[in-house]
This record gives sequence, structure tokens and C-alpha cells, in this order.
Amino acid sequence: MRQRQDRQRPLYTSAERQRRDASPWTLVQGVLAPLQFLVFLISLGLVLRTLATGEGAEAANASVVVKTLVLYAIMVTGSIWEKVVFGRYLFAPAFFWEDVFSMLVLALHTAYLAALALGALDTRALLGLALAAYATYLINAGQFLLKLRAARLEAPSPLGFTAEGAR
Repeated sequence: MRQRQDRQRPLYTSAERQRRDASPWTLVQGVLAPLQFLVFLISLGLVLRTLATGEGAEAANASVVVKTLVLYAIMVTGSIWEKVVFGRYLFAPAFFWEDVFSMLVLALHTAYLAALALGALDTRALLGLALAAYATYLINAGQFLLKLRAARLEAPSPLGFTAEGAR
């Protein structure tokens, strides 16, 4: 029953949609998300190269650090965006599960930074941890892309129709 209610509840109320569209943080998220994905792709290539050849560990580690810093930036600005749109910094009902999974993404990336700083893992294990963090990032990015698609599908057209044709 609750699942059915969740599906019927729109992602944004009219007021939330207006706040989202008026917020400069929406543009910030729109810029940071593809930037983070580009940094991820470059870093993934460097990490895989190092794991395959044993060369370039410094570049791979530096790229994971940069990826993590971009992740922190998008998480902080995303929390501000969520506060502006939904009135809370995290775990707004519309993005609850995405935020829950984001905590795992943050934890794995932060564990990587800690292991790197402390020298707690050898290069192979450290880059394995980076790959685990990257796998969770990809899942989380997919969650957000699905929400973006849902928001577009339920967005009213100028004539008051949604993308699905219902009023």
C-alpha cells in the first residue's frame, strides 16, 4: 500500500518545483554532476591502468583524491540545494534512498583518503578500495538519473499536461 502511495505522490510539489527552478544551486548541481562523471572516467582509466601494469600509481592515487574532492563538493552543494527545495539538508522524502546510498559512497571515498594518508593499504588494495567506492558512485549516479527522468516525465507542459499525457 505504501509503495502505491509513493508512486502516486509527485516528486516535487508545485512550490518545490518553483524553488528548484529558481535556485542557483540547481545550476551548480547541473555543472558538478557531469564534471564529477568526467573526473570519474579519467580516474577509472588511471586506476585500471595501474592495476593492469603496476605503473602510474601516483597519478591514479591523485586522480582518486580529485574525484573524492569533487564528490565532497557535490555532496555539500547538493545538501544546500535539498535544504532550499525541500526544507532539510538530507533525507527529504523525494530523495531519501539516494541520500542513504550517498552516505555509503561518501564512507568508501573517505575510507580511501584515510587509508592513503595513513599508508594502511598497499597500492593494489588501495586501488581496490577506490574501485569499490566507484562502483557505489555509479549506482548512486544511476539513482539520481532515474529521479531526473521521473522529474522530467511529471513536469507539466505549458498546456498543463505531463510528458505521459495525463493532466
